[in-house]
Amino acid sequence: MKYKRIEQAKFISRPNRFIAKVMVDGREETVHVKNTGRCKELLLPDATVYLEKTDNPNRKTLYDLVAVDTEIGIINIDSQAPNAVVKEWLQTKDYSKVVPEYKYGNSRIDFYMEKGDDRYLMEVKGCTLIEDGIGYFPDAPTERGVKHLRELTGAVKQGYKARIAFVIQVNGVSQVRPNVKIHPEFGVALNEAIEAGVEVLYLKCNVTEDEIYIIE
Repeated sequence: MKYKRIEQAKFISRPNRFIAKVMVDGREETVHVKNTGRCKELLLPDATVYLEKTDNPNRKTLYDLVAVDTEIGIINIDSQAPNAVVKEWLQTKDYSKVVPEYKYGNSRIDFYMEKGDDRYLMEVKGCTLIEDGIGYFPDAPTERGVKHLRELTGAVKQGYKARIAFVIQVNGVSQVRPNVKIHPEFGVALNEAIEAGVEVLYLKCNVTEDEIYIIE
């Protein structure tokens, strides 16, 4: 996944979860943040951030904040990127069918795939919280994430091959653990899913200011 028009800026503040104030070429701009998570350990005053300029001149904000430079490298915080890069990655595999946003049970699971007689359901989670070289998910409580894990657990009993894929949005990190300090129930649901046969994928990525793609 490659961004078209990336510009560098300095982070100033985040008035709410949807927007941020940044300094671009000596002027202050209000930009859209493509991640409603907290990201408080990443979006620090004077941090270098990367913006994608919109092609739509009628938008209220001309930029989307998609990545931030940190001590461990550039972290992509675009919440739409994980599904986009997984879709690209799945297209390089030998599935006969790949369906995004698949309705299953009371949820929409990110991907449904077929290969021979096998049916797959896969939920995708982006990981941007890194501590001591290890990724943690979630960075905020996620009842939706727990619900999806329980749907996948039930799907295994119905004969599906179920997976949860953690897309690690920074270079050099290969492991993700449940962030039980933030949301203990997610850790419980993940353990139950694994015991039921849900496969966990840790998808390593190559990340730059204008690109992110899975390297496995």
